Amino acid sequence: MYEDEKLVCEDCGNEFVFTAGEQEFYAEKGLVNKPKRCPECRLARRKNNRRKKRMYDAVCSKCGAQTQVPFKPVPGREVFCKECFQQANATTEEA
Repeated sequence: MYEDEKLVCEDCGNEFVFTAGEQEFYAEKGLVNKPKRCPECRLARRKNNRRKKRMYDAVCSKCGAQTQVPFKPVPGREVFCKECFQQANATTEEA
């Protein structure tokens, strides 16, 4: 039913194969558009998008250390640095 198809990456211009298996997967998920980027450029794009998370300055509620968190701190709610968060999480899991 599906056959491998050669496509050209919109980012790097290299040819890549859109395999029959990938086409079947796309159809099962209801995706109608073919991929525009080769697997390497898709991976690079995902990695680049992850790095764009905005970080906010905060002070740890437990130890008072300066830290950064991936969410906007809300006044009156506790914020923990990575170390204090891991300690609190470990204590919770043991209980």
